[in-house]
Amino acid sequence: MNCLESRRSFMKRVASCAAATAWPAAGRFTLSAADPKDQDLNSPSSLPIVDTHQHLWDLSKFSLPWAKGHTTLDRSFVTADYLAATAGVNLAQSVYMEVDVAPAQQAAEADYVLDLCRRNDNPMSGAVISGRPASSEFAASIARYKGNPLIKGVRQVLHSDATPPGFCLDKQFVASVHLLGEMGMSFDLCMRPGELRDGEKLAALCPRTRFIVDHCGNMSVQETDAKKIAAWKQGMQALAQRDNVVCKISGIVVTAREDWQPADLEPNMRFSMETFGPDRSMFAGDWPVCTQRATFAQWVAALEWITRDLPLAHRRKLFHDNAVRFYGLQPKPWKRPAS
Repeated sequence: MNCLESRRSFMKRVASCAAATAWPAAGRFTLSAADPKDQDLNSPSSLPIVDTHQHLWDLSKFSLPWAKGHTTLDRSFVTADYLAATAGVNLAQSVYMEVDVAPAQQAAEADYVLDLCRRNDNPMSGAVISGRPASSEFAASIARYKGNPLIKGVRQVLHSDATPPGFCLDKQFVASVHLLGEMGMSFDLCMRPGELRDGEKLAALCPRTRFIVDHCGNMSVQETDAKKIAAWKQGMQALAQRDNVVCKISGIVVTAREDWQPADLEPNMRFSMETFGPDRSMFAGDWPVCTQRATFAQWVAALEWITRDLPLAHRRKLFHDNAVRFYGLQPKPWKRPAS
């Protein structure tokens, strides 16, 4: 089974290939009218938002074997779809996240998103591209992007069968990730929750490289095994001890039951934000993967509810400021195309 096929298996395990579901009437929630912070949380956030995890894929251009046959994801998701999904949300900017295309298409994927970053008809202002740090050819492949301000970093998904525990600690892998730091680029840690300690070791070996823990460390909100939960928490705490690591608050909605409520997500989200603190936590949409359980607006509203008691300054950091600072984003005067 290759890496792409393994990712497909992972997606099936965490989301059971579920179709997007709307909250039932009882789940359309607001704070108590007696609460002074009362607001309609079915409405998209009024805070400016930087989406640090925007996927796109055009199946007329790229092959995604891991998505083949998937109930929700086996179709193209292009810019027009993303703009429709985020309509009404105060979206300031977005950062593209690689989608595990076949290795032969990695350069073409980068070219595709760089074109979008340069255009003013969409919010994309930076990109994290696909790479294979364990390859001896990695240095040559990443060199073409040296000095490009739109390429912010690299990711290789590490939760597939093709990447066993300890894979990211391979000598060549470490050397490649160290090189990213020398080039001013970051590396996303998208790992199994029980292997986060490997990510911490990698961060220690590459202190000049900035790391991002994707999706709160990928712990399912339905997990009940105390040992697995403890291992996840210990891994997250170890990563947070490294000054060069930040965390994306995202993703785990796909692990919730179909009739989920924001309170179902709250323990994992709260733990992650408290562990990394207000200056090292960033909002991420994970669209369209999130559509297996929620629309973009529903996910924003849920996180708004979860952070309802935080100071406004902390919420602004979470949804906007930390991403701008971490990725060095420049303002982009984009406009939605006329409908």
